[in-house]
Amino acid sequence: MNFSEPFIRRPVMTTVLTVSVILFGILSYSRLPVNDLPAVDYPVIQVQVSYPGASPDTVANAIATPLERQFMQINGLELITSKSSPKAAREMQA
Repeated sequence: MNFSEPFIRRPVMTTVLTVSVILFGILSYSRLPVNDLPAVDYPVIQVQVSYPGASPDTVANAIATPLERQFMQINGLELITSKSSPKAAREMQA
């Protein structure tokens, strides 16, 4: 007796078993707790520094660069952007 013999002899049992497996699969698939786009909050640090009367180069060298060096020591930090203007420096990290 081979594996497929009872299924060949009883086609109704084969049909009922196949339909129940398909329905169980559809029911199980619809109850999976999976999100296409998981909700993730990325940490953001924003620093704004004012240095009245300073040029953008001075602000970048005296304020932005030392801050960038300090921020690079934070674990998990992936992106640092900075913007220096005539009176201020702005740092954003994510």
